[in-house]
Amino acid sequence: NVFLLLDSWGPLVELQVMKDICAPFNKILLVADQNTFGVAGDKTVEVLGDKLFDKVIFSGEKILIPNEESIEKVENSLCDADLIVGIGSGVIQDLCKYVSFDKKVPYLIVATAPSMDGYASTGAAMITGGMKVTYSAGLPLAIVADVDVLKDSPMEMIKSGYGDIIGKYSSLNDWKLSALVNGEYFCQYIYDVTFSMIEKTVALADGLIKRDFDSVKTLMEALTVVGIMMSFATTSRPASGSEHHLSHFFEIVGIVRNEDYFPHGIDVAYSTIETAKIREKLVKEDFDKQNYRDDKQTLLSKLQAVYGDSVGEGCFKLHEKLGTYDKNRYQIYVDNQNEIKEILKEMPTAKEVEDILAKVGYDKKEFYALYGDKKIKEALVYAKDIKDRYSVLWLNYDLNGEN
Repeated sequence: NVFLLLDSWGPLVELQVMKDICAPFNKILLVADQNTFGVAGDKTVEVLGDKLFDKVIFSGEKILIPNEESIEKVENSLCDADLIVGIGSGVIQDLCKYVSFDKKVPYLIVATAPSMDGYASTGAAMITGGMKVTYSAGLPLAIVADVDVLKDSPMEMIKSGYGDIIGKYSSLNDWKLSALVNGEYFCQYIYDVTFSMIEKTVALADGLIKRDFDSVKTLMEALTVVGIMMSFATTSRPASGSEHHLSHFFEIVGIVRNEDYFPHGIDVAYSTIETAKIREKLVKEDFDKQNYRDDKQTLLSKLQAVYGDSVGEGCFKLHEKLGTYDKNRYQIYVDNQNEIKEILKEMPTAKEVEDILAKVGYDKKEFYALYGDKKIKEALVYAKDIKDRYSVLWLNYDLNGEN
């Protein structure tokens, strides 16, 4: 696998780097949306030449959802293609990755924004059956990232990549928490490398606001390294925890209710503030109290009221299958109260996270203005049910229920 971080399209075309990569292939399918094709489509088509046999260009007027409809559109155009070339970032990347793995056709991605950490990960984050599901998938044959393209991407996308990395404060804390509470696999090396990417990214803030070439390049490198760490771990656990579950909540509920939601990384960033608040609250509490549980019919009804009947039932069945709702962690919490609190204290405070995000223009007022107190409270209670992963959201629910 190849990661190419290029200074401009000039050397890409002149040195025929992509042509060399694509040389063994004869029929190439190109996947993009109107916006990403407008940024890098002409150059990519020029490089692919007569090897390009078809294109799937999604509308750029509305948010592309990586669901069954989008999958079908790509697969129907695949025919006997022997390579998929995606132009884009998050959703385009996930679509290509999913179809590539499912149909056993390699793919490469031409990155158009430093907006997320999935370029080099083995997970494809899809929405199937109305649920947010991360499927195990393969790595791209190559990641082609032209810094001149990346630095001119919408500032919202650059902020999104920054926010996605800052969210690792929360996900790494959740990983360490679960290792203690559940005995989950934990790798100190992956933890340390990922944490170092957070520290490197925080230092980029001023340069990112100015679209500084080297700052954007370093952000893209950090996002790629975090993706590699997920691949090493064979799970997104080092880079996705409670902050991502909240982000998924706003996305899924937004789709179900036809309500607006922020881009993924921006939701992750603001959600990291909320998870920090939970940790600060829990550090001050006594864990010597029985685990909270609704009866299952009441819980199912509440999930359906929040997510809609189909998605709510899907969340419920996921955890019924895993036996999550039958678990009582009371003794674990009591026996390990001090150690748990020491882990929670390792997370920066909500104010510290807020200040870090403010360096690139985040303002939490826009978060509360878009979602409102009611939806945010729902997220803090029910986002945990979207995924089969333990986090501080479960600790808070076990100890405090819906409070």
